[in-house]
Amino acid sequence: MSLFGSLDISASALSTERLRMDVTAENLANAQSTRTANGGPYRRKEVVLESTGDGGFASALASARAGSAGGGSSSGAANGGVRVAGIVEDQTPNRLVYDPGNPDANAQGYVSMPNVNPVTEMVDLISASRSYEANVTAMQTSKQMFTKTLDLLR
Repeated sequence: MSLFGSLDISASALSTERLRMDVTAENLANAQSTRTANGGPYRRKEVVLESTGDGGFASALASARAGSAGGGSSSGAANGGVRVAGIVEDQTPNRLVYDPGNPDANAQGYVSMPNVNPVTEMVDLISASRSYEANVTAMQTSKQMFTKTLDLLR
C-alpha cells in the first residue's frame, strides 16, 4: 500500500456513503408518491457497494508482512476501498391503502403506495452518517500520522 493509500480508501468510502445518504433522502422524499413518470408508485432504491481491493484485510496484511520480510514493496497491488456497483430498485411489494377518494385508487378503492418504510430509511440514514463520520476520523488520523512522521524526519 502506498503512503497515501489510507486516504484513498477513506475517500472512496466518503463518496459512497454520501451517495447512500442521497438515495435514502430521495426514498424519504418520495415515501408518499403514488404516481411517477413511469406511471406507478415510487419504488424504493438501494445502493449496492463492492470492494475495489483484492481480498480484504487478510490479503493486505499478508502482502504487508511479505513485503517487510522480503524487503520489497507491494506497489502493484490494489489499494482497496469501496465503490458503487449500482443502484437497484427494491422488489418488495407495494402497500395497499384503502382510500377511495384518491384519484389513484383502483376499482376497490385501494391505492398502491410506495414500498418505502420511513423507519427503515431513517436507520439507513443514521448508518450512512455514522460511516461517513468514521471515515472522516480515519482521514484525520492518517493526516496526523503523516504530520508526526514528517516531524520525526526533521
